[in-house]
Amino acid sequence: MRKLLGLLIIFSVLLGCKKNGGESQETQSTTLDFQYQKMPPKLAINPEATKIVETWKEFVVFAASIDVLYKATNNEDLSLAIDDLIEKEKQLAEGTYPELFDVFQVKSRQRVLRTYLYKVKASILENQETTEPTVEMLEAYNAMRKQFNVIVNSQLDKELILDEK
Repeated sequence: MRKLLGLLIIFSVLLGCKKNGGESQETQSTTLDFQYQKMPPKLAINPEATKIVETWKEFVVFAASIDVLYKATNNEDLSLAIDDLIEKEKQLAEGTYPELFDVFQVKSRQRVLRTYLYKVKASILENQETTEPTVEMLEAYNAMRKQFNVIVNSQLDKELILDEK
């Protein structure tokens, strides 16, 4: 009876070890790759807005970090680029905006961009798919660039609209 009980315990231990070893091999084989080919192109800024943006030092530095992000080909490169972008975005938020772009339309798009930056960072830290959040973040960046064009192209005079005479 004791021999049978001993064999049963040894058999159950060996069987339990086999199952755990198999699961660890499956998790190691499912690495999530960053698909940099799916990243949308940067939206062009019109020449009038470019003149203003070029004088905005914080945005120029941020845009250079975005260019580095476009060169990322794997999750490690993406992680480094996102960490750098988060720091540059903080500097952008704390810096002074050009007078024409110091409006809530630009700041709200920047806040959306910040949200997607943190979403990408969370995906990296949790070892989840990073391609989709990165594409969303770049679309938010393009929306901010598009807003620059809209502001510069807008011909509405706020004083005429708000004048109650």
